[in-house]
Amino acid sequence: MQVTETLNEGLKRGYEITLSAAELDAKVVEKLVEAQPEIEVKGFRKGKVPMPILRKQFGQRVLGDAMQEAIDGAMQDHFEKTGDRPAMQPKVEMKDGETWKEGQDVVVTMAYEALPAIPSVELGGITLERLVVKAEEAAVTEALENLAKSAKNFEDKAEGAAAENGDQVVIDFLGKVDGVAFEGGAGEGYPLELGSNSFIPGFEAQLVGAKVGDEVLVKVAFPAEYQAAHLAGKDATFECKVHAVKAAVATEINDDLAKKFGAEDLAALKGQITTRLEAEFNGAARAVMKRALLDQLDALVKFDLPPSLVEAEANQIAHQLWHEENPEVHDHNHGSIEVTDEHKTLAERRVRLGLLLAEMGRIEKIEVTDAEMTQAVLNQARQYPGQERAFFEFVQQNQQMQQQLRAPIFEDKVVDFIVAGAAVTDKEVTKEELQTAIEALDEL
Repeated sequence: MQVTETLNEGLKRGYEITLSAAELDAKVVEKLVEAQPEIEVKGFRKGKVPMPILRKQFGQRVLGDAMQEAIDGAMQDHFEKTGDRPAMQPKVEMKDGETWKEGQDVVVTMAYEALPAIPSVELGGITLERLVVKAEEAAVTEALENLAKSAKNFEDKAEGAAAENGDQVVIDFLGKVDGVAFEGGAGEGYPLELGSNSFIPGFEAQLVGAKVGDEVLVKVAFPAEYQAAHLAGKDATFECKVHAVKAAVATEINDDLAKKFGAEDLAALKGQITTRLEAEFNGAARAVMKRALLDQLDALVKFDLPPSLVEAEANQIAHQLWHEENPEVHDHNHGSIEVTDEHKTLAERRVRLGLLLAEMGRIEKIEVTDAEMTQAVLNQARQYPGQERAFFEFVQQNQQMQQQLRAPIFEDKVVDFIVAGAAVTDKEVTKEELQTAIEALDEL
């Protein structure tokens, strides 16, 4: 096996790998000898088939595997000797696009971009400010009031009273398109809170003023991006019969409310809310501090970046931003998306910081544990109620999905490691000041 360097410019590498016909033949024989004990051929005992017959009947079958294993082995030896780590999967192909013929040497080319040498960072020089927000009484009270609103009850209004926004109407309804009832467009005794925007736009407003016993013909148009394609953009009518009109009754903030939400009493509920609010504040404050840390790291280190990684990241950024600006497009059936200089600049930062954090994690032997991965999969699976098992199986069989789940956990663990070695000071701020800091992140 011969490996000859053909390119060494910056991070770009090129090699020519030659596997002689004799070496390939020896590899084929090796694989046949390995399989011989389990092979049965009519006229011979199991494991006793002569090599010439094995070569004739099975030689072509193992030829491709032997060739692939030999090339893979040469690549692995190369990376172990040189210490190179490819930024992306190396491109391996037959030299000059030639077609290999039996009896010839196998000559392939290998091209890749090597990961750069990552400079070390003196963590002691990093200074960070951690914003601290206490859950004030006003915030706890606001959260309690919101819970009370979500737990509100409805009581019948006086006879003959008209429905208003905020009231609940109990209705039967039958929806039709072009005079024909459609599946999923009917309901009986349905409690609908007017102003909740839980029905098609314009539906609830036409029931304002209705009274018990009224029959109301509601005319609406399904949104163009409606999830049911056969209804999207269609005009529809709904025949509605009003059975009850109810007014919202405020729920008192007391021990009974607390018990509705699983707390022993109001004091316990306040404690739970305080804990939850401060956890939310801490999470937001961590995001602000993480951005400050990444900004400092980005300013501290500079090194060559693999162009292929930057290009892939820039395309991903451009694609993501385009879909955020065009939320009605849910697939990839659209034209090419232009990558701007702004996309490239952001991609360079992300790639540089990603490589730096990955190298620091590698040096410090930071790993994502099985328990952490399991928890990540559980959290993701909750987004697919009733399909959790199928999601678990999908993740088990999909290396890319596993990496997508593992990457943010690994990054956070590396960030925690860096923060532990940095000079961190706490600064107490208000909830509003923290919110301003969070909003500033989106502007960068």
